[in-house]
Amino acid sequence: MSNKLKIGISIGDVNGIGLEVIIKTLSNPAILNYCTPIVYGHTKVSSFHRKANNLGDFNFNVINHANQAQLKKANMINCWEEDVKIELGQVTQTGGKYALLSLERATADLVAGDIDALVTAPINKHNIQSETFSFPGHTEYLQEKSGSKDVLMFLISENLRVGVVTGHIPVKDVSTAITKEKILNKIKLINESLKKDFWIEKPKIAVLGLNPHASDNGLLGTEEAEIITPAIQEAYDKGIVCFGPYPADGFFGNGSYKQFDAVLAMYHDQGLIPFKTLAFHNGVNYTAGLNFVRTSPDHGTGYDIAGKDLADSTSFTEALFSAIHIVKNRREQEELLSNQLRGGGKIVETQFDIKDDAS
Repeated sequence: MSNKLKIGISIGDVNGIGLEVIIKTLSNPAILNYCTPIVYGHTKVSSFHRKANNLGDFNFNVINHANQAQLKKANMINCWEEDVKIELGQVTQTGGKYALLSLERATADLVAGDIDALVTAPINKHNIQSETFSFPGHTEYLQEKSGSKDVLMFLISENLRVGVVTGHIPVKDVSTAITKEKILNKIKLINESLKKDFWIEKPKIAVLGLNPHASDNGLLGTEEAEIITPAIQEAYDKGIVCFGPYPADGFFGNGSYKQFDAVLAMYHDQGLIPFKTLAFHNGVNYTAGLNFVRTSPDHGTGYDIAGKDLADSTSFTEALFSAIHIVKNRREQEELLSNQLRGGGKIVETQFDIKDDAS
């Protein structure tokens, strides 16, 4: 039991649905069979959300440091002293301020190795901006904290995984932001993540085009011929099994995505619209390429339903299990590699479901 993973959880915007989905997830006592959760926030704020959403008598075990976390309990670290004015459903500076305090404390523990993974509840990308946070979102912030050269926004579910070449940038800038090198790097990140994080021995990756009909042989643009196809070919020549570019509409419309382990889209909405259409309630946002594990639900702050007991916690629950699953996959692979280097034998592909293993 002492080897149970410690999963840190940042609370997101205090005026949104973050704490509602956190409490709903952790209210299931079976969750505590799989991990020791540590929420970074404040008990007064969590009590406010619990009462506003009629979530019963759920309570956190208060600790001062991650090493004090108790097994079989949902733990909380109070990250500030003062009272917080909560205005459910409103975009306020307060919402951003305390979302950042939670995220900073959780990330510090993650980098220090005091927790094994981080699950982030949704932030508002505008009100969280400050002198210490000038990023488009979690992904870019965590990339800097990890020191990673490149990362991938990777939306994952049981039957679909979608990465994006360009993330939080305006659509008008997408074409100039796409380069052969960038596409090649993202293909490599997907391939490495599928092997290391999901234990897929020989991943098969689809790459989408940028223009309608993937340019229709140059009639509707040149990016496919000049940038995307050469990147795919170079990746393939280096041993990565990847194909494309595919027209995005037909690719998802006719179910071609089912033939691949992952899909690389050129820009945010090209990948996320079909993903959320097909896997909205159980989708997870995973940041691949970091030297630590971070996941989040695939929805936003949900201001319109905050405090109304309407938020579906399925995606957050899946994000928590995905974090556990990926950490265990990484560690098992490291152990197998270590054994192999010592002459312990050949690495073989393994498939298992974390939810069936409470050890």
